[in-house]
Amino acid sequence: MSTDFRITVPAEHPALPGHFPGRPIVPGVLLLDAVLQAVAAAEPGRGRPSLVARAKFPAPVAPGEGVVVTLAPRGTHRVGFTCRCGSTTVLLGELGWPAPP
Repeated sequence: MSTDFRITVPAEHPALPGHFPGRPIVPGVLLLDAVLQAVAAAEPGRGRPSLVARAKFPAPVAPGEGVVVTLAPRGTHRVGFTCRCGSTTVLLGELGWPAPP
């Protein structure tokens, strides 16, 4: 499932005003939501992951910047993800689904 998805958060997005005045950045929750949507598209029928095992935001994303979301399987119940703007990593981490009983 190593798959790439592309997203852009437009400058007009309603979450951006006030985040932050003078230097707007895309809220991390919007990036995580984009990752969840990418996982849902790559794994149809499986449902959204219910666990954020880890998430690190090493660099900000400006409105209008293109972000590439790359997914990589990590076993049966986990998927790793990396988000990049060009060569800069802006988010990386791992999501998971509960193991069946």
